[in-house]
Amino acid sequence: MKKIIIYLVLATSTFGYSQELNLPVWTQYLADNDFIVSPTFAGIGDNLKVRLNGLTQWVGIKNAPDNQALYADFRIANQSGVGLSMYNDRNGNTRQKGVKFSFAHHIILDYTSKQYLSFGLSYNINTFRIDIENFQPTEEIPIVDPSIADDRARSNNNFDIGLLYRWDRFYASVNANNILDKNIDDFQGFEPSKLLNFQAYTGYVFTNENDKSIEYEPSVFYQMFNSDRRSATDVNFKYRKFNRSGDYYWVGGSYRFLNDQFFQPLNFGPMAGIMKNNFYFAYSYQMTINDLSGYNSGTHSITIGIDLLQGISDCPCTKGTSYRKYKYNGTNH
Repeated sequence: MKKIIIYLVLATSTFGYSQELNLPVWTQYLADNDFIVSPTFAGIGDNLKVRLNGLTQWVGIKNAPDNQALYADFRIANQSGVGLSMYNDRNGNTRQKGVKFSFAHHIILDYTSKQYLSFGLSYNINTFRIDIENFQPTEEIPIVDPSIADDRARSNNNFDIGLLYRWDRFYASVNANNILDKNIDDFQGFEPSKLLNFQAYTGYVFTNENDKSIEYEPSVFYQMFNSDRRSATDVNFKYRKFNRSGDYYWVGGSYRFLNDQFFQPLNFGPMAGIMKNNFYFAYSYQMTINDLSGYNSGTHSITIGIDLLQGISDCPCTKGTSYRKYKYNGTNH
């Protein structure tokens, strides 16, 4: 049991800082919402895209992390977009809330070969709070410290910057997140002050030569923390099938591992989604691969959303890499 508690503490600490470090919520970014990964995707694709995500981690473990998030991006001009993301994260007696405001600009490098370059910037506000009102006496600590009587909360402001390159059906983005050091309490030496981390996300959309309504999309997401150089990678694959009206469904899977432990995955699992009349629904399941696996039934994530006002921009730099989708939305390549 002691070993399990240690795993819980370490894993919970990692997840607790993950939102502030802008690590995507498990596989949420794979629910056709690349904007979660980088502000450079704001305004690409449907003109107004809204996604609401709910995630419950380690089902079966009391007070395990629970997260809700809202993401929306909107094209404000032919070649520019803005985005908004908000999250609420609960982990035992700790609470994190945050909001991010993003801007992206897209330019054409070469019209004939369909090469585009996008720049993105985000301003982040994160708040961390301890729910002291939930503190209860235990056998080891029969009396709660009376000095703990005020609201223990702290806020942090930061910035993200990103660059996205697209060439036909290929895409690759690089980002630097939380580029400013964090202001922390001098008496909380365990709290990290250097939050800078780097992310890279790349993939390619293949079309089935025998059936143009079918697409295959392998992708890779990589993140490295600048403070200690630890890093992790997601390897993903999606199969997408369209109908004549442009609606589609997809199925896929994801495999996440630490880069020094390729054959020891952190988690893996299936996922699926459907778009019908511009309404979106997706579900993903992640199986935890460590000593916690015997104490929980995995992590469950649900995404719902809607796409509105399609095809306002005539600039090809705002088209996505999934050709069939944007063709049927009236924005032919």
